[in-house]
Amino acid sequence: MAIATLPSSHHLHICFFSSASSKFSITTQLCLNFPPKNRLSLVICSSSTSPPPPSSSSPQVSEPTPTAESCVNAGLDLFSKGRVKDALVLFDTALTLNPNPVEAQAAFYNKACCHAYRGEGNKAAECLRTALKEYNLKFGTILNDPDLASFRALPEFKELQEEARLGGEDIGYSFRRDLKLISEVQAPFRGVRRFFYVAFIAAAGISTFFTIPRLIRAIQGGDGAPDFGATAGNAAINVAGIVVFVALLFWDNKKEEEQLAQILRDETLSRLPLRLSTDRIVELVQLRDTVRPVILAGKKETVSLAMRNAEKFRTELLKRGVLLVPVIWGEGRETKIGKKGFGLSQKAVASLPSIGEDFDQRTQSIIAKSKLKSEIRFKAEVVSPAEWERWIRDQQKSEGVTPGEDVYIILRLDGRVRRSGKGMPDWAQILKELPPMEAILSKLER
Repeated sequence: MAIATLPSSHHLHICFFSSASSKFSITTQLCLNFPPKNRLSLVICSSSTSPPPPSSSSPQVSEPTPTAESCVNAGLDLFSKGRVKDALVLFDTALTLNPNPVEAQAAFYNKACCHAYRGEGNKAAECLRTALKEYNLKFGTILNDPDLASFRALPEFKELQEEARLGGEDIGYSFRRDLKLISEVQAPFRGVRRFFYVAFIAAAGISTFFTIPRLIRAIQGGDGAPDFGATAGNAAINVAGIVVFVALLFWDNKKEEEQLAQILRDETLSRLPLRLSTDRIVELVQLRDTVRPVILAGKKETVSLAMRNAEKFRTELLKRGVLLVPVIWGEGRETKIGKKGFGLSQKAVASLPSIGEDFDQRTQSIIAKSKLKSEIRFKAEVVSPAEWERWIRDQQKSEGVTPGEDVYIILRLDGRVRRSGKGMPDWAQILKELPPMEAILSKLER
C-alpha cells in the first residue's frame, strides 16, 4: 500500500467527526495523532450519536460531497486491492478539488507509486518531482519506500536522485543540505581549509592590484621608477598564489562532490533488502555490527563457483562474520509483478523496519539483535535484484571499473565498503585479512 510522508516527518491522522444535531448540521473537528512511523494516511472517520429512528417527518440527508481527503482515501483503498488504474483516477480527481498541501503531497506521491507499478518511469518521476519541489516531500521517503522499489531500478530514478544530490530549483536543497551535514561530520576541517583558501586568494589579489601599477612604472623606467626585477618577482608570486589556491579550492570542491556521492551510495546500500535463510526479509542496515556481507556479483557460473569454493572455508568464514550475498547479472531485469499490492509483497513490507526514532530504538534492542543473529546463516538472497545491480554498477563506475564485470565487494561491520576487487575473492586471503568477530580489531570496526 503506497503512502506519502508529511513534511514534518510525523504520522498524521486527519479525522472528520460528524455529529447529528436537531438541524442535521455537520461539525468538523481536526484530530492530530503522531505515532512514530513517518507515514501519511488521510482517514475519514464518521462518529455520531445514535440518531432517532427515521420517520416520515425526518428530512433526508444528502450524500456527502466528494473532497480531496475522501478521494485520496478511496484511492488508497483501491491501491491495496490492486486496482491501479481506478486509483489513479481518484488521485487525479483529488488534485482538482482544491487540496491543501498535505492532501496534494499525498495525491502526487501515491500517483507516483501507481505509475511505478505500471512501469511508467517518466510519469512517476514527474509526480515525485512536483511533490519534492512544491509540497516539501522528503527524498528519504523515496529511498526507503518498498512501493517504489520498481521505480528505483529505472534510469528515471537515477536522474531524479542526481538532481536531488546537486540541489536546485526543480528539487530544492533539503536533500543536498542533509548530505552536506553528514559530509561535514566526516570531514570537519574542510570549512577551515576553504576559509584560508579564500583569505589567501583575497590577500594575493589585493597585493596584485597594488603591484601592477608599480610594475607598469618599472617597465616605463625613468627617475624614481621601482626596480623591475623585484616588482616583477612580487607580481609573479602573487599571481602564482592565486592560481595555486584557486586550484586547491576547486580540488576541495571536487572531493566534496565525490564524498557526497559516496554518502548517497552508502545510504542506498544500507536500504537494500535481503532474505535470510529463515525467509525473513531485512534491510542491510539491520545487519550492522552483526555480519560482514561479501557481495559476489557476476555471471551465474562464476558466482556459483565462488560460492562452492567458499564452502570449503565455511567454518572459518563464519567465525569472521562473513555473509555471502550473490548477485547474478541480468536477474534484476525480470521484473515480477504481483496481482495485488505495490513493490514488495505484503510479507516483505511487514518485515521491513520503520525509519526514525522507533527504528533506532529497536535496532539497539539486545533481544531483537540476538533474535536476528540467530536467523543469520552463511548465505542470504537478494530481494529486488535490479536495485542491487544498479548500486553495484554505480560503485564500479566510482572505482573506475567497467560496469558489468565480475566483482566482489567486502563490507565492514559498520556497513561501509571495506574493499573490492575484480573477479571472485581468494578465500584463503580473505581469512588472513578479516579478524575474528571477538578480536579487538572487529570491535574497533563497529
